[in-house]
Amino acid sequence: MKYHFSLILFFVLSHSFAQIINPVQWELSVEPVSPKEFDLIFTANIDENWAIYAQEVEEGGPLPTVFTFEESSSFERIGLTSEDATNKVTKYDAVFEMVVSKFYNQAQFRQRVRVFGSEFTLSGNIDYMTCDDTRCTYKPDNPFAFDYKPNQGLLVSEQSVIKPKNITENANDILYGLMPKDILISQVPCSSNGDVIVQDTAKINSLWRIFGLGFLGGLLALLTPCVFPMIPLTVSFFTKKAADESAKSGLIKAVLYGVFIVLVYLILSAPFHLLDSVNPDILNEISTNVWLNIIFFAIFVFFAFSFFGYYELTLPASWTSVTSKGEGFGGILGVFFMALTLSIVSFSCTGPILGSLLAGSLSSDGGAWQLTAGMGGFGLALGLPFALFATFPNMLRALPKSGGWLNTTKVILGFLELALAFKFLSNADLVEHWGILKIEVFLSIWIIVFFGLALYVIGKIKFPHDSPLQKISFFRLSSGVLVFAFVVYLASGFRVNESTKTFTPLTLLSGLAPPVGYSFLYPNDCPNNFNCFKDLKEGVAYAQKVNKPILLDFTGYACVNCRKMEEHIWPKSSIKPYFEEDYVLISLYVDDKKELPENQKLTVKRQDGGARTLENYGHKWAHFQTEFFQSNSQPFYVLMSPDAKTVLTPPVGYTPDEQEYELFLNCGLEALNMP
Repeated sequence: MKYHFSLILFFVLSHSFAQIINPVQWELSVEPVSPKEFDLIFTANIDENWAIYAQEVEEGGPLPTVFTFEESSSFERIGLTSEDATNKVTKYDAVFEMVVSKFYNQAQFRQRVRVFGSEFTLSGNIDYMTCDDTRCTYKPDNPFAFDYKPNQGLLVSEQSVIKPKNITENANDILYGLMPKDILISQVPCSSNGDVIVQDTAKINSLWRIFGLGFLGGLLALLTPCVFPMIPLTVSFFTKKAADESAKSGLIKAVLYGVFIVLVYLILSAPFHLLDSVNPDILNEISTNVWLNIIFFAIFVFFAFSFFGYYELTLPASWTSVTSKGEGFGGILGVFFMALTLSIVSFSCTGPILGSLLAGSLSSDGGAWQLTAGMGGFGLALGLPFALFATFPNMLRALPKSGGWLNTTKVILGFLELALAFKFLSNADLVEHWGILKIEVFLSIWIIVFFGLALYVIGKIKFPHDSPLQKISFFRLSSGVLVFAFVVYLASGFRVNESTKTFTPLTLLSGLAPPVGYSFLYPNDCPNNFNCFKDLKEGVAYAQKVNKPILLDFTGYACVNCRKMEEHIWPKSSIKPYFEEDYVLISLYVDDKKELPENQKLTVKRQDGGARTLENYGHKWAHFQTEFFQSNSQPFYVLMSPDAKTVLTPPVGYTPDEQEYELFLNCGLEALNMP
């Protein structure tokens, strides 16, 4: 059990910190044995110092390499999958503290099959773990396929994910007019200390911001009817239990209870780290998927009406039953199951808030770490009061009593869910270029929703579970005035900014509302009406013609931080001249779903291994970013020479500090002009 726990922990941590790594490249081939028998050959080419494990591994060790074949009456396997022992090493593994068999450099596996009948496809999957001396990565999804045709025999299928021989070797030159080896890095230092701009700082700040939003979401969940009444009940359970055991034991269990609540929500984010490591831009694909955004919209509307009190959301009763039985184990394990039970029974109130957190994290920068930060903040806010009040039980007296205010909190959250629903419908509208939910329509909908919230707060609108309102308290009245003020603030978004000839962007809605240029009345194709290009080759050709450096802007229609930079940093008086006079702006949208021309739908090699076929412009620009700059987050800014052959200064991501961003832009000009 100890080994399994260590393995899981090691595996999760290694994925959590992984960037874009895949040290194993698979190749498929077939050797005919007779007209009806064939050897399927699976060759793993392994990077230096990495290894994959044999098919047979002792219990408690690393995960073995597993070949699975989909059952079919059209073929049969002859014997088991064999492995070539040439590069096989059996020795003590310090990571797993046991003797294991593994392969370095290259591993080859064979499976003999006998075919029957006419044409069919033989398919399956390879499931394997690969490690070096410091980290491991698990690759569970590596489907393969072979096509059988009587006149040709058994061949590697065009549908197989593992098909490196089909990769277009000169794809980068065809698509971008560049090859990664052509790009040079300028070594010119900036007198303005441009090297102080570190992208990781912005990432860390973003994580803390999302952690804070998650914490705020957890505090809101505490103030719902599903959670708030549980605080005194649970704390009383632990403090009374302490009388039977010892005060110290009860206190420790109460603290553990809070810790386990945090752990439950952190575990929920773990699968997204696995997705992120299997495919570096998969979370971006998820967050900008049109149908998924429409589903999010429908779910949020569904959540909103649940909060309004028209129906109740619950998880299956069997889940609660199972976790409740686990509480009987006693000790630490029993406390864990108590925390898990709370998470399940409170789902009707926490589920919609968690859904907002999940969808918001996925659609911001597409990073699994953001989701973990948000989940950690949510769990901490939810678990902290249980530990705190168990430590200081006298503080329970200061808690307000349950009452109608709890339902009021739920209804207010319902209005917020309804407003947020249109953010996801807006995402779908943007990436598909429908032109329906433009800035005028979006702002009008939000004005209606929050005007309705203001009327509810002052008692003019009622919902099914609302208690009779005898009089409007000062708190309700002042809250209503604040919401009305927010409605006025939303209406101010219809003011025209004369310098950019667009509506005025609202700071509080940055990233939630569509771009101000996405408008019926004041449309513009580029942020702030700057001159820009959305095709790399066209932009580079223009930059060479006017002899100006390039500002390469990797962005997205559904990218929150991209909108913040475009609407609140780029128009600044210190920044704007760089875009108007000094740089050629090339904006590449990694979530653009517009289909590529047939001659650009090429099969390319992923930065993290494997292959993919580019289907739309988003795929094209996302591949360009990962292949040339080893990054898959947006916004991402690269300053390049006019011919796009030299990176002038280290690229940066989200940089909300005006002075730092100006430093970055000025550094690029210095590097270009240095002899």
